[in-house]
Formats: sequence, structure tokens, C-alpha cells
Amino acid sequence: MTPHFIVPDWPAPKHIQAFTTTRAGGISLPPYNSFNLADHVGDKSDNVAQNRQRLVQIARLPESPRWLSQHHSVDVINSLNWTRNVPADGIYTTQHNHVCTVMTADCLPVLICDREGKQVAAVHAGWRGLADGILERAIAQFTSGNNDLLIWFGPAIGPSHFEVGHDVVTAFTTHAIEAEQAFTQIDNSHVMADIYLLARQRLQALGITAVYGGDQCTVSDAKRFFSYRRDVATGRMASLIWIASP
Repeated sequence: MTPHFIVPDWPAPKHIQAFTTTRAGGISLPPYNSFNLADHVGDKSDNVAQNRQRLVQIARLPESPRWLSQHHSVDVINSLNWTRNVPADGIYTTQHNHVCTVMTADCLPVLICDREGKQVAAVHAGWRGLADGILERAIAQFTSGNNDLLIWFGPAIGPSHFEVGHDVVTAFTTHAIEAEQAFTQIDNSHVMADIYLLARQRLQALGITAVYGGDQCTVSDAKRFFSYRRDVATGRMASLIWIASP
């Protein structure tokens, strides 16, 4: 089976290349079946290596993805400072053919570019990173005005499946009271959270309104997506973006 890629539906310049992988098209065995790209989840290292090589070949990437060691931080690095598995949750570049990459399996992958296609970034936004300002940190790397930025949300846990505690509510509402709109009370201990809305609110506060995607739930679509919340032992998808050479 050939891997399937989800290409952003956004008005980015043609030389900006971007997509998110799905779980189909690899060689990993259950519960990582089949196109797992993460080397830290318990999958066989040889299978992950072959899946990563398949990604490079089938997607015709200009280089191997610049994989990060993600820890729900707000660290965003420049691609020029990248080293293998550097600890960070976002990567930014102005260089041609530097493939900025993040991995997810419920957390929100965010791809960013400016309208001229001179700068791009990939961000891993779990609720902790989102609450602590990972999007703000990534946006600060761009030299263009915020109203010149385009944002795409890849597949993430949907609002009907993201059950959280009141600590999560507090983490967002202490920053901005309007975050209350993203939470729905279930009982005295738990609420449902809309991570897409929480991210949109953060971007709107920065004056960014050109936001696309945000309509695919990883938990409810087991055929296409890995989901840690649903399965615990599972693989990871990758979201990639780069500036293609002229």
C-alpha cells in the first residue's frame, strides 16, 4: 500500500510544500500499523527506519526530515541549529529544502508560512505547549507582519473526545477569559476541550485570521490516524513543511 498524504487546503505559494502523513502505507506491525514514523514509542527500529526511508522516497523529499525530540515544551529552533533529535517542539526556517517536521498522535500539528513563501515553521502543540505559548514563540520567529501569515491545522483530537480536568481549564482561562468558550462541562471533575478553538483564539489575539484546516479528528478515525488517547500504544504521524528550491 502506498502512503496517503493529507495536503493543506490553503493559499500558500506554490513553492511551499506541506503535508501530513496518515497511518497507512508502512510496514510496522500492530499496534504501530503501519506507517509509524516515531522511533520512541516501542516500535522496531528497523521498521521505523524503513518507514522513514519510504517517506523520503515516495514524497520525493529534498532531504530527510529534521526530526525533533518533542517534550511538550515551548522551544522553537531555527533549522540551521538543528541536530539529530534535538529537544524542541517547533522548527522554523528561511532556507530552501530544510524539511521542518513534527510528529503527533492527538496533539495539534500546526504548519505556518508567510504569504510570500520566504519563511515556514512546523509546531507540535499539545495542550501544555499551547497554554504555555508555543504558538506565540513560533510566530515570533517570523519577520513578516502577523497579518501576512497563513496557518494550517493538521489532524488532532476532536472536541467530542478531548476530556480534560479543571487544571487544563485554569491553564487557559488565567491567560484569557474567552478561553472558557472552548470548554464544555461534563461533570464536577471533567470537561471537554476544543484544542482547535483554543489555538484559534491564541492566533486571533496575535491578529492572525488566515487559519485553515482543523476539521479532522484523530480519535474518531482509527483507519487513517494514530491516537494515543484512543489506543495508548500507537505510532505517530508526521506533519512536514519546506521551501522548495526555485
